[in-house]
Amino acid sequence: MPLPIADLPALNHARELMAERGMVLLGVWALLNLVVSGYYVARTDARTEAHHFHFMNVAWNVVNTLLAVWGVLQANPWGVAGLSFTESQAAQARFENLLLVNAALDVGYLFIGLWLHRRADTAERPERLRGYARSLWLQGGFLFFFDLAFYFIYHQFAVQLVQ
Repeated sequence: MPLPIADLPALNHARELMAERGMVLLGVWALLNLVVSGYYVARTDARTEAHHFHFMNVAWNVVNTLLAVWGVLQANPWGVAGLSFTESQAAQARFENLLLVNAALDVGYLFIGLWLHRRADTAERPERLRGYARSLWLQGGFLFFFDLAFYFIYHQFAVQLVQ
C-alpha cells in the first residue's frame, strides 16, 4: 500500500533535508582535508611522498568542496512539498542511482591508487606516485564508505514510499 498522500510532503521534505545534510558532511570532510593537508603541503619537502600525498588531498578536496557547495545550493527542502507520488519516486531513484554510480567510481579510485603504487616501483619519481596513491586510497575509501552509507540511509525513504 503506497504512502498516504497527506504524508508525502513531509517525506519529501525529510528526504531533501537528508540530501542537504549529506552534502554538508561532504563539505566538512573537504574543508578538514584542505586545512590539514594545506598546512602540511606547505611544510613538507616537495621531494617526499608526504608532500605529494598532501598536495593530492588539497586538489581532491577543492573538487569535493565545490561539489558540496553545489549540492547544498541545489537542495530545496521546502520546494519539494508539491511533488506527486510518481515525481517523488523518480527523485528518489535518481539520487539513489547517483550514489551507486559514485560508489562504483570510488572503487575505481581505489584501483587507480593501487595501479599508481605498483607503477611507482619503476617510476623516475616514485615518491610522487606513492603519495598520490595514498591520497587516492584515503579519499576513495572515505567516499566509498560515504556513498554506500548515504545510499542505505537515503533508501529508507524509498521503503516509506511503498509501505
